[in-house]
Amino acid sequence: MSEETSVPRRRGLLKAAAVGAVGTAVLATPNVSRAQTVTMRFQSTWPQRDIFHEFAQDYVTRVNAMAGGRLRLELLAAGAVVGAFQLLDAVNAGTLDGGHGVSAYWFGKNKAFSLFGTTPPWFGDANQLLGWFYHGGGEALYKELLADILKVNAVGFLSGPMPTQPLGWFKQAIERPEQIRGLKYRTVGLAADLFNEMGAAVVSLPGGEIVPALERGVIDGAEFNNPSSDRILGFPDVAKTYMIQSFHQRVESFEILFNKAKYDGLPAELQAVLRHGAEASSADMSWKLQDRYSKDLLAMAQQNGVNVRPTPRPVLDAQLQAWDRVIQKLEGDNSSPANGPFFKKICDSQRDWCRRVGNFVLRYEASQAVAYNHFFSRQG
Repeated sequence: MSEETSVPRRRGLLKAAAVGAVGTAVLATPNVSRAQTVTMRFQSTWPQRDIFHEFAQDYVTRVNAMAGGRLRLELLAAGAVVGAFQLLDAVNAGTLDGGHGVSAYWFGKNKAFSLFGTTPPWFGDANQLLGWFYHGGGEALYKELLADILKVNAVGFLSGPMPTQPLGWFKQAIERPEQIRGLKYRTVGLAADLFNEMGAAVVSLPGGEIVPALERGVIDGAEFNNPSSDRILGFPDVAKTYMIQSFHQRVESFEILFNKAKYDGLPAELQAVLRHGAEASSADMSWKLQDRYSKDLLAMAQQNGVNVRPTPRPVLDAQLQAWDRVIQKLEGDNSSPANGPFFKKICDSQRDWCRRVGNFVLRYEASQAVAYNHFFSRQG
């Protein structure tokens, strides 16, 4: 090779290397999407001031942050477009793109919905409910209910394990099961069947309507969910007896819904953001409520003059006995395959999970009460 021919070739190689380096630098630059932002109207079933709406905002904030400008959820409070109990219909119709609520609100469409919310208290806690949903076959049954039985144009995720809900707010303490007979009482989902079985006159109301109904005497007692919601919604202003511990809603979680056509039209990575955002928000909510619920329960007792009382054992036992009768009736409803047989199919799946997981937890975990009393209940 001559000197004259080798120099240009070396220069060509250097030039090619430089171009390659520039290309590598371009590939190494973070991928910034220039796609148009997809905006989705996302309504909660909660009043603006409720901590539940705050939990919905926490989910929205996570999704918007992770979506990198390609997707934006626009959060609205209950009533902004439709009432709380109309959310599923609005998502199905495409009036709303999505929403944040609880599956027990759709109890009137099929009672099996409530098994993904106000389920019988065979779960030890709501985290076990989420375990069954995501790893025990529950999600497949939920999809079957939405797509095959009700043919609803929606997809959904469960998120956010709730602690045991209180028996509720009353003018006088509930000491005996007999006091529930004839009581005008607010609850939702399968808990409505439970209290009807116990003789109550059940009224189902969305969260923002409960305190005015209690104040006017339209109802005699009510539960909503937790100390923070109850305090900010004004329960201590209209009743002073707060009965905690109950089996009517031992476990529950939130439901995050999206219009199926809108969801299916998203790229796979944005669908993943919506799903994994629900998981991240679920964890954060379970941490945040430890702080807020404990503070608000103390504040209601110390600042609002609320008498916080545990529900007596005879009432709890009566609830469990009533659950036996409610489950037997609903599993035995053979009016259509979508009723009793499907209801039993879900219950069987839940019982299998709870028998195994509950046995593990009870055998494996040391007593929280023993350790707590050792460290915090010493005299002097």
